[in-house]
Amino acid sequence: MLYGRSVEIGALDEVIARAGHGRGGALVLRGEAGAGKTALLDAAAERIEGMGVLRTGGVESESDLAFAALHQLLWPVTGLLDALPGPQRDAVRAALGHDSGGTGDRFLLGAGVLSLLVEAAGPEGLVCVVDDFQWIDRASADALLFAARRLGTERIAMLFAVRGDAPVKGVPSTVDVRGLPEDAAAELLESRHGLPAAPVRRELIKLTGANPLALVEIAARLTPAQLADREPLPDPLPGGARLYGDRVAGLSSPARLVALLAAVETDLEVVLRAAERLASGPEAVAVAFAELEECGLAGVSGTGVRFRHPLMRSAVHEAAAPAEVRRVHAALAELTAGDRRAWHLAGAALGQAEPVAVALAEVAGRARDRGGYAAAATALTRAAELTPEPRARAARLKDAAVSAWLAGRPGQAESLLAEAREGAGGDSTLAMEITRLRGRFELNSGNAAEAVRILAAGDSLDMLADAVEAASHVGDTAAVVELGRRVTAHPEGFLRDTVAGIGLTLDGDAAGPGLLRRALARADELDDAVGCLWATAAASALGESDLATGMAERAGRVARVSGMAGQLPVVLGFVATADRLAGRLAHSRAVSEEGLALAREAGYENTVAAHLANLAVLAALRGEEESCERQAREALAIALPHRVGLSAGVASYAQAMLELCLGRYASARDRFRVLAVAGPGAGHPTVAWRTMPDLIEAAVGAGDETGARAALSAYERSTEHAVTPESRALLARCRGLAEADEEAFGEALRLHTNPFEAARTALLLGERLRRAQQPGRARAHLRTAWEVFEQAGARPWARRAQEELRAAGEYGSAPSPGVLDALTPQELRIAGLVADGLSSKQIAARLFLSPRTVEYHLYKTYPKLGIGSRTDLARLVVLRKAPVAGDDML
Repeated sequence: MLYGRSVEIGALDEVIARAGHGRGGALVLRGEAGAGKTALLDAAAERIEGMGVLRTGGVESESDLAFAALHQLLWPVTGLLDALPGPQRDAVRAALGHDSGGTGDRFLLGAGVLSLLVEAAGPEGLVCVVDDFQWIDRASADALLFAARRLGTERIAMLFAVRGDAPVKGVPSTVDVRGLPEDAAAELLESRHGLPAAPVRRELIKLTGANPLALVEIAARLTPAQLADREPLPDPLPGGARLYGDRVAGLSSPARLVALLAAVETDLEVVLRAAERLASGPEAVAVAFAELEECGLAGVSGTGVRFRHPLMRSAVHEAAAPAEVRRVHAALAELTAGDRRAWHLAGAALGQAEPVAVALAEVAGRARDRGGYAAAATALTRAAELTPEPRARAARLKDAAVSAWLAGRPGQAESLLAEAREGAGGDSTLAMEITRLRGRFELNSGNAAEAVRILAAGDSLDMLADAVEAASHVGDTAAVVELGRRVTAHPEGFLRDTVAGIGLTLDGDAAGPGLLRRALARADELDDAVGCLWATAAASALGESDLATGMAERAGRVARVSGMAGQLPVVLGFVATADRLAGRLAHSRAVSEEGLALAREAGYENTVAAHLANLAVLAALRGEEESCERQAREALAIALPHRVGLSAGVASYAQAMLELCLGRYASARDRFRVLAVAGPGAGHPTVAWRTMPDLIEAAVGAGDETGARAALSAYERSTEHAVTPESRALLARCRGLAEADEEAFGEALRLHTNPFEAARTALLLGERLRRAQQPGRARAHLRTAWEVFEQAGARPWARRAQEELRAAGEYGSAPSPGVLDALTPQELRIAGLVADGLSSKQIAARLFLSPRTVEYHLYKTYPKLGIGSRTDLARLVVLRKAPVAGDDML
């Protein structure tokens, strides 16, 4: 029976009830040892009716065994694995040890765990109970939390209990399990020990903080005279593991041995065999087990040994001498295999031992192959500690840093890499590998300008390319030019031509564009996302934003299919930008929201800034002033101190674009001008030239004809090598604005391949015609623009087009919003993949969802769009994507 926990039980019941109605979620019970978290979980599980229950719990001795807790949780439902998408199924099977190998993609594994839980939930629902989360192995914890953050539409509740301040990342709903109310604490004491004297009761409650376990255990130690207040209480009162110190000290030697074996190994058979070797035979072991059970410390539970409370395990371990701990680990190592053997060997090691380090490195390799990067980092760190040779130790620390990075723990990764750097000594090859990793880590989550400095120290093509990438993020043109010159010393090839061509083009060297064209001629041969992103950069350097957009989209498709060991959030940043530049605003928003969530999980701060900046631009285009300002501020708060000029420039562009969208032309012009001259780390040349058409429009709107013509001259210089239709269309529009040339507007409309930009041109031309007293000619252009803007959700421009159309004498009803506007970002992503011909299982694998979740979103999508099948949905999406001026942007 629980005393004084109605609030906590109510919170648990509410989460479970919501899950039963398809509104899944997670809840954390947080409190000190003995607060009653396990009792609350047990009580919640007992109250569940009709829903399935899966349980797992952290065990301190298994906290380094990759996927130990996940295996315990999912074992009862592994028969459902075949219902999962192939990549997810294979990832989960590998994690659980059913298959050797694996993809090494922790996002894919997390999605597979979610899909399996959804299958297990079925129509009735499921509750997952995770106790002692602070000791759950990190690989399992990562997979469980990935699933816990994505339960919104599932019939699943996840209940976590955690001691102290151990983080449960991404689960905001927390109930603090504190000491009992005084009346409940008194009730508990009375139920277990009779009613102590009032002064004793008050003193016990005060000194223990009304911790239920401490109250019960300490009261059990008191004499009748102490309970009656005739003798003083012990001073100090025992707490924590010391609650059981006397009980452990009172054990016989064989019982202490068996207890210590059970404290470091959970498998009953292994504990028995080791005890028989170390003690005096089976009979002595049986007597020792009976003694442990009789004193209430531990007992047999199925195929394992279970301590009545984790503090008892801690007390046994604390009471043992270090030599005795090493002795039992050595005995257990002889009786186990694989990961368990390696960790027992490590526990038995006294000083450094290369064979043990090798065994732990193999443990890390197996964990890494299954997506357990955090577990791999732990194993490699311990392996490094045991490695006697300095160079090998530094190499293992370097590998541990990579695993920690891929596990989404950048702080740990940087610390490990710093230690590796100190130990690299005179090994120049290893030192350069470490230097390159330092630069990559800085670029992803630290100071991008520092990344340039670090990476520029190398001479290899890959390292120089990384340095150019970093300099491009900073917006440091001089560095890109200088590094590009250095790259020309390397043999010809796609990467060399791209990197060198970008630098030479920026430097005004006539050879640069030729190199970029030669590189892009090989683009069809590219089969990796990184290569596609370099092709994106090559097209962008030529001023061909439409070609750059296409290459970025291809990079996203390749990354989703192949997996990039944690780099997907970065790739999605380029994909979202490409969608925005192509006028697919809703798609861009959907991709950025996905990328933002993944970047936060991965700890990629600079990628977080990139997605926030893109979302700020989209909010500006929708006229959402508060959202735009908030997201731009958040992006700038990361990008400016980190010297990420590209994201800072995009965020500043969002603020300027908001002014332009709202018709505040002078303010918009001033902001665009500041953006155009912002230095490295605060702005970016690519952002500057891409925003020149917006600056020209703002200058014309503000009556600044001189400023518009000056901006046009700059834009003509920056796009002199561009030959694609869209780039020529934008240039023609700019000439139409700055030179008041109607024919230039007409040329732009004939060339546009981007419907959104075509609508902007149509609006500008319609306004000009209406003011030139040609309302009849103006109306067709204004009507087209109004329809496109409405369908794209660009409300400020839609209002502007509507007002101009009325002024031109047309008062028709508003065009219907974009038919896909009714969809959520998730529904929109799914609809796009349906249009590409993917099945629900394939879509689930791409988007890290369960197939049931995909079907759920489709079930909601059909009535919103007034359709009844996947074929209808695919046709609708394809039509809306058609690149015809005036068609839907979505």
